[in-house]
Amino acid sequence: MSKTVTRVSGLVMAFSLFQVGSTTLFLLGGDAKQDAWLAMMIGAIAGFILLLMYLTIHRLEPELDLFEMFRHYWGRWMGSLAGLGFIGYFTYESSRTIRDMGELGTLTLLNRTPTGIVTLIALIVCADVVRFGPRVWFLLCHIWVLLMVLGYGSIMLLIPFTGLLHFEFLFPVLENGFMPVVKAAIPEIMSFPFGQTVLFLTLFKLIADKRKLKRWIVIVYWITAIFLIVVNELSILVLGPELAASSTYPLFEVTQLIQVPKVLERADVLFTMILFLGIGIKTAGFLFGAVIGMQTVTPFRYKPALLFLSIIIYGLTFISPRFTEFVWFGLHVALNRIWPIFQVALPLLLFLTMLLRKNKKKTSG
Repeated sequence: MSKTVTRVSGLVMAFSLFQVGSTTLFLLGGDAKQDAWLAMMIGAIAGFILLLMYLTIHRLEPELDLFEMFRHYWGRWMGSLAGLGFIGYFTYESSRTIRDMGELGTLTLLNRTPTGIVTLIALIVCADVVRFGPRVWFLLCHIWVLLMVLGYGSIMLLIPFTGLLHFEFLFPVLENGFMPVVKAAIPEIMSFPFGQTVLFLTLFKLIADKRKLKRWIVIVYWITAIFLIVVNELSILVLGPELAASSTYPLFEVTQLIQVPKVLERADVLFTMILFLGIGIKTAGFLFGAVIGMQTVTPFRYKPALLFLSIIIYGLTFISPRFTEFVWFGLHVALNRIWPIFQVALPLLLFLTMLLRKNKKKTSG
């Protein structure tokens, strides 16, 4: 695996596409109803605070990844234990995204193919990308970002062009006050997708030009966040807050309504294809994090770790036999109770440990 990447552009594009990933598949902030856009904005601000902490952690130890920092500052045993926790987190998130891909593929394009087969094929493709290391992933993102921009750009133009938007669904603003909006945003939206950027603490060290990293990550973070807020709101403006909140895949239903006679009859197929790309990018990202962690914390080398984790990920996709149970657990239990440990608590403890150690060295020096 390549140790350095000379240009920041590849990582920045991967960072943006990773955030988009499977996010557009679901309605975020549905509990806030027509104020979902406000909930998204609050979640983005909370996620940005976390991102600044991650970037500061990286600035303090630019040559170490997340797992190496835990072992360096917490000692071999405690650091390895924290690392194993993050390996489990990244592995389970990979299984969730790959299950999303399998379910979506069966629902939209391959309705006669078992979900397990679609999931297996998707996992093999993602693992093959990971096999060549992050540098290849970054290079591929240069191509994928163009496809994603064209795909989502077409959908965002076609929805108003076909007269599907109803701006009355934006009102009344803050009908039930501000607290329901905050509760919808934190920790759920903060955790998914914005808090998931903790993954990049395993990849920041690969960038050779550290000076440009923070500036471009911050710029791209907000461009991506605004895009996600707009796309999320499209589902509400077309379906209405009640119907959008009760739908499993609201934006997919929106794209099914797009029809341009004799030009475009199946915009949902276009949405499915670009969504496959986004989910694949996200799966590969989490798989990179898990494999890098296994390589650091355990005796496994890169490719054996990839094979071992791929088998575990495929097995985890069968834990929830019913998809509704799978979605409910991910969006309500994992996001609200478990993932904040890895996105907020452990990085914050690591950050405080680093600051104390640095201050102690300055004092003793």
